[in-house]
Amino acid sequence: MRTALYPGTFDPLTLGHLDIIERATALVDKLVIGVAVNAEKGPLFSLDERVAMIETETARLVDTRGCSIVVHPFENLLIDAAADVGAGVIVRGLRAVADFEYEFQMVGMNRQLNDAIETVFLMAEAEHQAIASKLVKEIARLGGDVSKFVTPSVADRLTEKLAR
Repeated sequence: MRTALYPGTFDPLTLGHLDIIERATALVDKLVIGVAVNAEKGPLFSLDERVAMIETETARLVDTRGCSIVVHPFENLLIDAAADVGAGVIVRGLRAVADFEYEFQMVGMNRQLNDAIETVFLMAEAEHQAIASKLVKEIARLGGDVSKFVTPSVADRLTEKLAR
């Protein structure tokens, strides 16, 4: 069984994330979506809320792809989280050259820590390349329309969360 880990903060889950998730399910038998605790980023949504969003939004993919999807929170090193879930591959999404520079360094470090785990990069589809969770939150905070960047369910959660 080919298992991959797709890690991220997913605060909130965007159409870009879903694009990478959907395409990754075509490559493996089991996709573990690793939700990073990462308190340094100051997430808007709690860990439980982010996990719930991902489970809700990915439920339809299990039916269409046959790949099992598991959501797994983690707060240890990415390479250790991959080993913990039995992943031989880490999937990373790329939007721009700036992403590649950071990811290139990360791969080098991860290879030093565990060279049995490979990293695979998937480019976001062109219509999703500009989407960043940080920008989606900012647009929502300022009353903008985020419907082009997230699912209706996630948009509703953002609106509800920011109204508090």
